[in-house]
Amino acid sequence: MRAGIVILPEYRWPEAEPKWRRAEEYGFDHAWTFDHLGWRSLVDGPWFGAVPTLALAARATERIELGTLVASPNFRHPVPFTREILALDDVSGGRFTLGVGAGSSDDYDSTVFGEAGRVASRSRRFAEFVEFLDALLTTEKTTLTGEYYAAVDARNAPGPVQSPRPPFVVAANGPKAMRVAARFGQGWITTGAKTDDLESWWRSIGEAAARFDEALEETGRDRGEVRRFVQTDAAQVFALSSVEIYREFLGRADELGFTDVVAPWPRREGIFAGSEDVLEAVAAEVLPGLRT
Repeated sequence: MRAGIVILPEYRWPEAEPKWRRAEEYGFDHAWTFDHLGWRSLVDGPWFGAVPTLALAARATERIELGTLVASPNFRHPVPFTREILALDDVSGGRFTLGVGAGSSDDYDSTVFGEAGRVASRSRRFAEFVEFLDALLTTEKTTLTGEYYAAVDARNAPGPVQSPRPPFVVAANGPKAMRVAARFGQGWITTGAKTDDLESWWRSIGEAAARFDEALEETGRDRGEVRRFVQTDAAQVFALSSVEIYREFLGRADELGFTDVVAPWPRREGIFAGSEDVLEAVAAEVLPGLRT
């Protein structure tokens, strides 16, 4: 089991940098930030770009895997985004992982563009977005024409540090996105379903895992080829509300065949409100056991 932490891009860098350093010092395997223009109840608060945040985080750390949870086609085009991915892969020394998802039709990333944010099929656009990124990152010169995107002689020099490209962790709960994850993902991540209680949420996580097994079988890939992530944001209980609860999350995820668990860094108030004392206790009492 590998443990990850999400640091929201809401802090000015003098406050954010120590969190990224501590994430590595605590022993987390990976650290992520949200790639949004604004997010839910925090849309009116401070918010910074994911790419420069991760570039700075890469310079502030040495070991930890870094990534986006998740980049989406709601405001990204695969051609310029490829250049940003290459830069993050380079500046991190090959520690960057691209978390990617379809995005929603009713979140700020979409509605901020008004009518221009509306598309005929988000699932088709997402599949094309990931396919384009895969081609652009693995081919020196790419020409593609799709329903939503086009690339004409798009270059990727100097190419990725990681071979053949940075790993993709694909967010998917439904069958169409799961097919994308099964085809292109080195990892798959689920938030589970919106439910009224924690037990129902865990049941939805297990059901999603079974559906992803089917998607892998249809694609002809072995389940051992793909890392499996649980993102705990949607759980009715904050995963880092206590050491005992965090242990329970890790144990339940392990029982369901997941390889990685990602939890948000505790915030002072509002969503993900919690104590950094719990985070320190988890680092001291739980994370060392995951590495043995």
